[in-house]
Amino acid sequence: MSDVDSLGIELLDSYLTKHVEGFNGLQSAEKFSGGQSNPTFKLTANSGSYVLRRQPPGKLLKSAHAVDREYRVYKALEATDVPVPRMIHLCEDRDVIGSMFYVMEFCEGRILWDAALPELSSNEERASAYTDMGRVLAAIHLVDLEAVGLSDYGKPGNYFERQMSRWTKQYRDSETQKIPAMDQLIEWLEGHIPEDDGRVSLVHGDFRLDNMMFAPDAMKVIAVLDWELSTLGHPFADLAYQCMQLRMPANSGNMSGLAGADRAALGIPSEAEYVASYCQAMGIEKIDHWAFYLAFSFFRLAAIAQGVAKRALDGNASSKQASKVGAFVAPLAMGALHVIKTES
Repeated sequence: MSDVDSLGIELLDSYLTKHVEGFNGLQSAEKFSGGQSNPTFKLTANSGSYVLRRQPPGKLLKSAHAVDREYRVYKALEATDVPVPRMIHLCEDRDVIGSMFYVMEFCEGRILWDAALPELSSNEERASAYTDMGRVLAAIHLVDLEAVGLSDYGKPGNYFERQMSRWTKQYRDSETQKIPAMDQLIEWLEGHIPEDDGRVSLVHGDFRLDNMMFAPDAMKVIAVLDWELSTLGHPFADLAYQCMQLRMPANSGNMSGLAGADRAALGIPSEAEYVASYCQAMGIEKIDHWAFYLAFSFFRLAAIAQGVAKRALDGNASSKQASKVGAFVAPLAMGALHVIKTES
């Protein structure tokens, strides 16, 4: 078993018993299979169940896998309308398990992986699921940053300029071959960044169906997970990212889309309806520059996928499927170019 899949139980048990009130008797650490980023484990102890999320071992790109930032934003949101698990402990001592990690409560609930929600029994349930996701997204973007201590959680200035710089650099740093569609996409995006409209909010950065946990017996989001990519930025980035996902095919790696699905027959709102309900919750009339926001979302996901593929080559990826993710980079770039052609 590789380091990314395992934890040193004895040392971890000793550490948590000393640093977490009430913790005792760690029995097992089972790695969750989903996700390509920070390895996440269910801890089973005599004192109960917990979740541990760590940085992957090995050399990491600068600013990547910042679990300490995740911990901070989770803690800040505990007293807001955004549903999050309760944080228990952050360990910055890399000698305990080989990398920084945090421990949070284990939430009993459901994670739904298929955007068409086939496991739900009715159109009403599917509609409710999407309605609640929209509610939670607006709640994230309406968080009072000053009140929760996150006013310094991101850099000032045009969010999309910062993001283009960050993800272009990370893409170049992890580039394993030249992909003409990515080069063309980067050139278009850099020439079409909208002027800064002054909107600044907390953004999740990876807001999608499988990063939310629903209650066991209701279509209500009880926990928004995986805040690794969160920052202060433009709220429309989150909205476009989710809509980008829903434009993709049903089987797009570990991301499920609704391309070709009859949304009305499933009770799932159209993109226009979903965006309109979001605008209503945010108190705005419409969203300009929609093609840019969508195309940027495709680009950023492609850059992330390239990073995962590079980690697989380097031997420190979290998921055994990571080596296959690189195959999605070119199709994602071409998908963005199609959006530019049809939506501009």
